Amino acid sequence: MEKKEDVYRTVTKTSPEILYKDRKSKFYAQIHPIASEDDVKPIVEELRKKYHTANHVCYAWQLGTENPVYRANDDGEPNNSAGMPIYGQIQSFDVTNVLITVTRIFGGTKLGVGGLIQAYKTAAQLALESAKIVKKTIKAKFRLQFGYPEMDKVMRIIKQKNLNIISQKMELDCELVISVRMTESEETLQIFDEMQHVEISQLD
Repeated sequence: MEKKEDVYRTVTKTSPEILYKDRKSKFYAQIHPIASEDDVKPIVEELRKKYHTANHVCYAWQLGTENPVYRANDDGEPNNSAGMPIYGQIQSFDVTNVLITVTRIFGGTKLGVGGLIQAYKTAAQLALESAKIVKKTIKAKFRLQFGYPEMDKVMRIIKQKNLNIISQKMELDCELVISVRMTESEETLQIFDEMQHVEISQLD
């Protein structure tokens, strides 16, 4: 049984573009994987170039799992009529580390605030429905430092506990970087902490 706090939902690649039309206005929606806030600006700028006739490139993003941060941007549409409805879909589909963009080309008929909210929400929803949402495990990383004589003991525990080795330096002084599921991090810390001549420290 997957523990809720151990797993999060996200996308690993940009979804196909979805076109939603409302009274001749066109809304192009896409969902993009992001690793940091710095990823947002280049994607939005690329869309402005691609749709140089677009009136608005509205978006919302969320990053993180324990204490997620988010932003919603109306890009000139009436306050909270675009970014927040898009963000509402991020919450509704329970995804994170994603950016959803909705690019609007005005069709000549005003939709009103209610119409805009509905259109941006629907476009974001369609993009999410077309995206391949995957589950990822939240990992904790540790550095292990120990002398060569401790090698067998350390490796035995790694094998026993099925821990993942990310990098290793095996010389007179050995160093391993391992990753474990967040829910198993305390137990892992304790096991290695209790071993003599082995130092363990958590990495960000």
